[in-house]
Amino acid sequence: MIKLVKSLIPKKLKKFVKRKILKKGYVNKPVHAASLSKDEFTLDATIAYNKYGGYCTPFSAQQESVVQEILKGKVYEPETIQYIVDHCGNGDVIQAGAYFGDFLPGIAKNISETAKVWTFEPSLEYFRCAQITILLNNLNNVHLQQVGLGEVKSEVKLQIETADGRRLGGASRIIDSENGKFVPIKIETLDSMIPEDRNISILQLDLEGFEIPALKGAINTIKRCKPILILEILSHNDIVSNDWFKNNILSLGYKITGKVHNNTIVTIQHNN
Repeated sequence: MIKLVKSLIPKKLKKFVKRKILKKGYVNKPVHAASLSKDEFTLDATIAYNKYGGYCTPFSAQQESVVQEILKGKVYEPETIQYIVDHCGNGDVIQAGAYFGDFLPGIAKNISETAKVWTFEPSLEYFRCAQITILLNNLNNVHLQQVGLGEVKSEVKLQIETADGRRLGGASRIIDSENGKFVPIKIETLDSMIPEDRNISILQLDLEGFEIPALKGAINTIKRCKPILILEILSHNDIVSNDWFKNNILSLGYKITGKVHNNTIVTIQHNN
């Protein structure tokens, strides 16, 4: 019977099975097959997995460290994800920018059953990847919006490629320049996106230098909920030298209390 079945397998398939499976035991490396149709409408991505779940990683950013870690089956910024899970309690988590959803499975699968994750990604390519990451993991408690966060509602341009053709990936940013490739994006205030009946316990921002405008647009939510702030770009010196941050955040009783990965942690200090 075995010989009969083998005789029905095409020669090319036999070689593939012998080379890829019988010799190695199994295939565990993500494989990307370039699309024959290259256009702006076709999403080019690779699906990869780690201990938290599956991810739709954008092929345009395959050389970035975050994507490389996921492709190797590892977790990017595991300490940051664990800190959020350990400190969010029963409250909601705001996580921005979403990128391709690299933080979402680790957070959404490990928070309270009644909690939600609110996440934002203005780039269409990465928004679509994040949508697929959410679907891969069946994350029904994640609310993803295709907008950037800022001080006021507006429309701006996001730089996704430098003048020499280098794709920026997760480092895509809002800058005042005519050089490179830009895409139009919508900006909304966080206060306008979060219902007032939701309690926010953690606000984590990785916005490539756009954190202060985002915080300005979130000030009512911050005053109402007093969440832990996890800020990727702002260093201790950046914070203490920023007048708006001192007058509007630190004045509420917030203090810089530590770092996790490259993130500055700012928490409210309650008087005993």
